[in-house]
Amino acid sequence: MKKKILILAGGFSKEREISFKTAKGVFNQIKKKYKVKICEPNGDLVKNLKLFKPNVVFNALHGRYGEDGYIQSLLESLKIKYTHSGVLSSSIAIDKEISKNLFIKNNILTPKFFKFKFNQFIKKTELKKKIKSTLKFPVVIKPFNEGSSVEVYICSEKDFFKNLNKLSPYKEIMIEKYIPGREIQVAIMGKRKLGAIELVPRRKFYDYEAKYNVKSKTKHIIPIKISKNKIKEVLNIALKAHKIIGCKGVTRSDFKFYKNKFYLLEINTQPGMTSLSLVPEIAKFNNISFLDLIDWIIKDASIQR
Repeated sequence: MKKKILILAGGFSKEREISFKTAKGVFNQIKKKYKVKICEPNGDLVKNLKLFKPNVVFNALHGRYGEDGYIQSLLESLKIKYTHSGVLSSSIAIDKEISKNLFIKNNILTPKFFKFKFNQFIKKTELKKKIKSTLKFPVVIKPFNEGSSVEVYICSEKDFFKNLNKLSPYKEIMIEKYIPGREIQVAIMGKRKLGAIELVPRRKFYDYEAKYNVKSKTKHIIPIKISKNKIKEVLNIALKAHKIIGCKGVTRSDFKFYKNKFYLLEINTQPGMTSLSLVPEIAKFNNISFLDLIDWIIKDASIQR
């Protein structure tokens, strides 16, 4: 009898659309091998889980409520096997402040940053002065718990406050030192250093459009044209970060390579599985088909992660 796989997709984050694309990519790969159903995490989720009785839940949700430990805690309470990282590691990884502080504590290079709270009054001149003394312009501003480069802005001194206003719906945001250089992404598969890929976006940086719109024509370079020692170094850093946070399954770490140093920006516990996604591309380069990759993720599923 075929195993039953329930794919969780959609959700309530700003990455809803990408989540459905991931779910469709996964569904098309495994529909012949398993009995598969795509389900939204709405008010009927618990009822649907009890009716379908899946052997495994493939978590294809991205962003808040799906990638932050919330849905993981629900699945654990129902004693249902699920994919990717667990409750604690998911909540740590999506929180850029906590994860960056862990990187710093463990000697992993990451761009300097500070927290800005919208409800704490600070004069524009004082904020500019703080940025100039601690980070220097340009800076990156972004929410603490969004993924896929949602609401990320690279700001010069000139356009800083215009972009800052765009993030005012968030209570607090991160103001981070902008690191130029090359965009390197590393995939980890369990305890395996799967590989790395370089991205050359035609846009200002590897933002939401560059990630998911074919028309953005982001160039993907694999193998990366750097020394073997440097490749080994970035793979080791990614695995170290994966272990520090306690991640499970597949993760993708985002780096900037500048002046011969790797800066870890963040770690993604539920990387996309679309036609443009990087983890399947890295896997393919290493002779792991999309189906085999998905199959490995499913077999890796467990209740307490």
